Amino acid sequence: MVVAVCASPLVFLPSSPFAASRNLKKLCSNTIISLNIGLQSSSSKPSCITISSIKCSASSTSAIVSKEEEPLPLEVNEIKTMCKTWVWRGYNINYLSYQGRNNDTSRPSLLLVHGFGASVTHWRRNIATLAQNYRVYAIDLLGFGASDKPEGFAYNMETWAQLILDFVNEVIQRPTVLVGNSVGSLACVIAAADPSQTSIQGLVLLNCAGGMNNKAIVDDWRIKLLSPLLWLVDFLLNQKSIASAIFNRVKQRENLKNILLSVYGNKESVDEDLVDIIRTPADAEGALDAFVSIVTGPPGPNPVQLIPKMTLPILVLWGDQDPFTPIDGPVGRYFSSLPSQKPNVSLFLLEGVGHCPHDDRPDLVHEKLLPWLSNLPVADNVVT
Repeated sequence: MVVAVCASPLVFLPSSPFAASRNLKKLCSNTIISLNIGLQSSSSKPSCITISSIKCSASSTSAIVSKEEEPLPLEVNEIKTMCKTWVWRGYNINYLSYQGRNNDTSRPSLLLVHGFGASVTHWRRNIATLAQNYRVYAIDLLGFGASDKPEGFAYNMETWAQLILDFVNEVIQRPTVLVGNSVGSLACVIAAADPSQTSIQGLVLLNCAGGMNNKAIVDDWRIKLLSPLLWLVDFLLNQKSIASAIFNRVKQRENLKNILLSVYGNKESVDEDLVDIIRTPADAEGALDAFVSIVTGPPGPNPVQLIPKMTLPILVLWGDQDPFTPIDGPVGRYFSSLPSQKPNVSLFLLEGVGHCPHDDRPDLVHEKLLPWLSNLPVADNVVT
């Protein structure tokens, strides 16, 4: 999700290749060198985008949960105790399966896919609400959360996309809507673009990333200008002592909390649980290697290349206070243009919301997501 040279989950956000490096922090002894580069466009942001090509009826009460009825967020430890393990290609993958009181099998299942450095527990404020009417799954991608972080593994977007597809086909085994944030959104796009897949019924993209890291190629002079810096970052992170120093400093509790405060629009959402959600997996064996591999690896497929060929329903929700993938940056502008070009795409800009809308302002996300889900066409129950 982030583009500063930081080593923690939500902090480094390699998924934000188009926001550039705001705070390059290299740790040498007690010296920190900061490089601030802003890529925000000088053009004013639209105050509101409510373009919708797929009609969302506010009267769909069966899929809309009122504020009075909306259940409390799940506790982090509660989520952890409910998680299970799925073995994929010899690796242990952590996941959650959660069903509320309504077991309506005519509705699709939902698979929640986190962003860079996050995990299943980052959906703590969404799972119970969505599970009122849907079977909800959430997964820790390989290299994150409680899933394995294999030594020497070369991470790439295509691997995560295949993991998602295999999970849908082998574990969920029903039509599924993929809901992703940041780099998780991009993994969902790549999975849904697979010509052989028949299981994905829809996509929900929350501040979608343009690539696995900063080297994603877009036609933007600012990215080209930053190319030398990006290669310098790669060089520094490939020096184990430097990478370790950066990683250890960023995951310190106070530093991490300050970075999260800059990522979120609603500062009240940055609580101690959130800090633990991001910090705990960063202490696991293999976390540093995963971080370096992801940041220095290939950016992977670009959504600009994949989405034009898609016909399945797509809901795009975008926080307008995102400093890493701003709505007026290259990727944000591309997604803003989609509803006028593709009738299967709906877009809503969420005011006062940062890079992680689902945890930042879950109420605004549910307000748009639930009606959209209720209007999806009914599909067969079993994936073939």
